[in-house]
Amino acid sequence: MDDTQPQFLDVGRGPDRRRIAYLRQPARHPEKPSLMFLSGFKSEMRAIKAGAVAQWAGERGIGCLRFDYSGHGQSVGRFEDGTVSRWLEETRAVFDRLTEGPQVLIGSSMGGHIALLLLRDLLAEAPDAAQRIKGLVLIAPAWNLTELMWSNMPASARREIEEKGVYLRPSRYEDGPYPITAKLIEDGRRHLIGNEPFDPGRPVHILHGLQDPDVPWEHTLDLVALLSGDWTRVAAVPDGEHRLSRPEDIALLLDIVGGMVGR
Repeated sequence: MDDTQPQFLDVGRGPDRRRIAYLRQPARHPEKPSLMFLSGFKSEMRAIKAGAVAQWAGERGIGCLRFDYSGHGQSVGRFEDGTVSRWLEETRAVFDRLTEGPQVLIGSSMGGHIALLLLRDLLAEAPDAAQRIKGLVLIAPAWNLTELMWSNMPASARREIEEKGVYLRPSRYEDGPYPITAKLIEDGRRHLIGNEPFDPGRPVHILHGLQDPDVPWEHTLDLVALLSGDWTRVAAVPDGEHRLSRPEDIALLLDIVGGMVGR
């Protein structure tokens, strides 16, 4: 576990202002792309995959930045107040204000969705900034996150959200129930990838376990069908589940990241 003290970035204004915790390792080889790790829903920057990526990067002099969304890890805020809009705004601020030069985005689960949204927004709004993104590595990407959640909920959970505004979804990972709010679901519908083909314009490599109970393998196949331009490659892990944090999963992830950085 990395015991480096985090730094903080202020995002938002007035009552919406929040302090985002981050860990940044400098690049000793600025000609190579640095790494920016985007964690998953209810995960954090000190989790296994993020830590392994940071260690790998540090050993090779490659820059690495990881951070906690508001309501996660060491960042301030309540998890229940989180929305895709807020977490995307924080990711954009981290990218714009804390990174320099070429970057490879590594997005795990919800982080894969956020990475795709960030790239899409930059392509539309800031093409020069988008050019700094040289590739995406997506781990079991939960694209269209909130619709994936909604479609997988039992009818009783949907009613609870509609009537009470929140549903406490049980967790498989011994980290307590996840509060899924009506605000999260409604806001997420503003940030769907959609059904129109989307050309990422740079390599995308997806890693997905075929035994994933949270983000079905078919969800990645649907994403591949949407990503045009023949940029996308997929590595399937036959016995892999959602977190893909076993030593052999980490080794495969780092091999993919190394190939992306070395392009």
